[in-house]
Amino acid sequence: MERETWTNKFAFILASVGSAIGLGNIWLFSWRVGAYGGASFLIPYILFVFGIAAVGLMGEWAFGRSQRKGAIGAFENVFKSKNEKYKGFGAALGLIPVAAIYSIYIFYTIVIGWLIKYFFLAISGSFSTMDIPSYFGSFPGSSASISWHGAAIIINLVIVYFGVSKGIEKANKIIMPLFFGMLILLLFRSVTLDGAFEGFKYIFMPDWSKITMSETWVMALGQAFFTLSLGGATMLVYGSYAKDETSIPSAALQTVTFNFLASLLAAFVIIPAVFAFNLDPNAGPGLLFITIPNIVNQMPGGLLFGSVFFLSVVFAAVSSSISMLEPAVEGFMDKTRISRTKTVLLLSVLAFVIGLPLDLNMSLFGKWVDITTVYVLPFGALVSAFVFFWIYGASKAREEINKGDGFKFGKWFEFYSKYIFVPVAVLVLVLNIAFGGIG
Repeated sequence: MERETWTNKFAFILASVGSAIGLGNIWLFSWRVGAYGGASFLIPYILFVFGIAAVGLMGEWAFGRSQRKGAIGAFENVFKSKNEKYKGFGAALGLIPVAAIYSIYIFYTIVIGWLIKYFFLAISGSFSTMDIPSYFGSFPGSSASISWHGAAIIINLVIVYFGVSKGIEKANKIIMPLFFGMLILLLFRSVTLDGAFEGFKYIFMPDWSKITMSETWVMALGQAFFTLSLGGATMLVYGSYAKDETSIPSAALQTVTFNFLASLLAAFVIIPAVFAFNLDPNAGPGLLFITIPNIVNQMPGGLLFGSVFFLSVVFAAVSSSISMLEPAVEGFMDKTRISRTKTVLLLSVLAFVIGLPLDLNMSLFGKWVDITTVYVLPFGALVSAFVFFWIYGASKAREEINKGDGFKFGKWFEFYSKYIFVPVAVLVLVLNIAFGGIG
């Protein structure tokens, strides 16, 4: 079976940006910037995302491209090259990040279902006639959410069914420009609100006392590390579809930059609007499902603002979720030789069925989220980094990253990847467990 590839470097970058931009960029980044001192948070975040997380991104891409496999096949190949008897161990190890990201896909599509429902509530003007906090307290965890969960599964199924170039790539070529265009449109509306300037002060006014707090640096590291979809599966399989002439350092710089810009744009849209209506910028997930609907009710032109906002969030979430389904699809196809059509259908139905108890029980939903995001996902990222930079070898890793035109890394990168990035990946895992989640 001939392996698909991205049609060009731009398509590869756009798909990777789509994977990286998710719900964390919309609400988590916004309130963390404010909660941890504005510029005092941005300084460590920028250092970590460009100086540390970008190395992990390049590593996962290069790992996949070097083996022309997803995580399961790539790990298997590396261990097999060391000793034939380690082949099975390598495949089992590669299954960990794939299982982790598929587990995240299961609950993520449930949240997308909520967002689709809220989009329809927005365009119908229903926010003005409902008790918003009460609704959010009753809709998730009820049978009413199941059909919307199913709609999210179907959207992902259709896109991934068409494959890499005709499905994932084409979807991102539509979704990403529309997403950025909608954020810019929303930005113009948000900044014209009375009191919006206080929101910008909240974002940018540095509280230098917080830059000396260890928690500020910990949360900045977590935000940087997980905002790029590092987990040992998604970016690895995306890298496996990249052509040899694609410059990985250049693609990484552009992906990180676009992801950062998306986070800033979302913050510029949300936080000024929150301040304009004297609402709480530290509302967490409630920022999307309670605070924004309240803003829609109070804002002139709120119907348009709410409709465009929730559609943009749906787009961001879908561009991420299709990248969560693909590693499992690729791995299953690679090991069974079953067609993409049957594989996508099977894994989609399985995800929906497993997710049904989570639809109905928010306590179970929360436990599922905690186990997958706090423990399994960062462990997958660590395993991927260790296998690529230590088992496969830092020198061969650098050689793979340096393929293509453009910037080349010197020998120093081998030391940096082995003795800086991998220990930081260990630290992220430890801190993620200690804090109950930092991503």
